[in-house]
Amino acid sequence: MMRAMAIPAIAMDGPVLVYGGTYSNLFATLALLEQAERLGIPRERMICTGDVVAYCAEPLATADVVRRFGGHVVMGNCEESLGNEAADCGCGFEEGTACAALAVEWYAHAVDGLDAEHRAWMRGLPRRIDILIGGRRLAAIHGAVSKINRFIFASTSRDEKLREIALAGTDGVIGGHCGLPFTQILDGKLWHNPGAIGLPANDGTPRVWYSVLTPEGAGLRIEHCALDYRYRGAAGIMRGINLAGGYAAALETGLWPSCDVLPPDELRARGRPIAPSAVLW
Repeated sequence: MMRAMAIPAIAMDGPVLVYGGTYSNLFATLALLEQAERLGIPRERMICTGDVVAYCAEPLATADVVRRFGGHVVMGNCEESLGNEAADCGCGFEEGTACAALAVEWYAHAVDGLDAEHRAWMRGLPRRIDILIGGRRLAAIHGAVSKINRFIFASTSRDEKLREIALAGTDGVIGGHCGLPFTQILDGKLWHNPGAIGLPANDGTPRVWYSVLTPEGAGLRIEHCALDYRYRGAAGIMRGINLAGGYAAALETGLWPSCDVLPPDELRARGRPIAPSAVLW
């Protein structure tokens, strides 16, 4: 459960750009900030669902860019672990799985790459930020309201999602952690995941994902948007410092090196390109 503390609530008076894990991928992070500028969305209307630092090559530079220019940031399990100098990433991977084994390498690189200032910033991030937009209140969290590293996928049962939304006490939840974009309206409530910026969505393309939430009439328009960036450059830097581990190839192929965490529905969708989409709620 989240520790008892005041939950920041921020009123948004225009389109909001929402993004998930930048994962130490500086190339993709900079491309996202350039896209926000093209869209005319200021940092005050940007929100990240956490895991700024993870799989890729440039933890310090990526954290610094997000901290300075990326808007509001929710604490992810990686910020919790890195900020408190924990022994592992706290991602929730089961012991003995390929995901857990791969995490040893990238987490060690992230630990070595960060400084005390950025660790302190990570420790101080809120575990939840509420967004007030279009007459709705949405809780932006990392994994689930009940647990920071809980995986919530599109195929996760509606009852589980509704329980989490009820726990939040809001009109909906903006979550991250699973790395896959999806939007569902459940009994009039919203569960939205913008996907991740630092890694592709396991769909066989190198594109990464973000979303834009725009008040429209009495509702909210939710757009899932793909982002192209210099993925070969990002992969090349990883290989140049011997940080391969399958994730460098994932940036190029769009396929994750391990799918241990995926439920059957998401596993069957591996390699199937995702199309940009919009939902009016």
